[in-house]
Amino acid sequence: MYENGETEPGEGSYQQGGSKEGGADRGQGGARARGARGFRPHRRVCTFCADKVDTIDYKQVQVLEHYLTERGKIRSRRKTGACARHQRRLALAIKRARHLALLPFTAGIARGTG
Repeated sequence: MYENGETEPGEGSYQQGGSKEGGADRGQGGARARGARGFRPHRRVCTFCADKVDTIDYKQVQVLEHYLTERGKIRSRRKTGACARHQRRLALAIKRARHLALLPFTAGIARGTG
């Protein structure tokens, strides 16, 4: 910095338009923030709220299977898009269906004989 308060070229402050290193500006969401392809996740809507479902029935196995992985685990809210209330009710219905042997606890893995 010079004595009169001016800065040298390449010694700019962060407030005057960008970073020192010449990368993408933080406020404008450059390539770093969006990724290489500009991926922006969309907000998933809870299907139970959209259909105005009051109760999730443990006997509806076809509905419950959509919320299980191929290994038999319950999918997370991030993956399914269910709200917190319906995710809790969904987990309870899946556990009830498992207890009554309507759904498997785990995926059937074929074991070798060796």
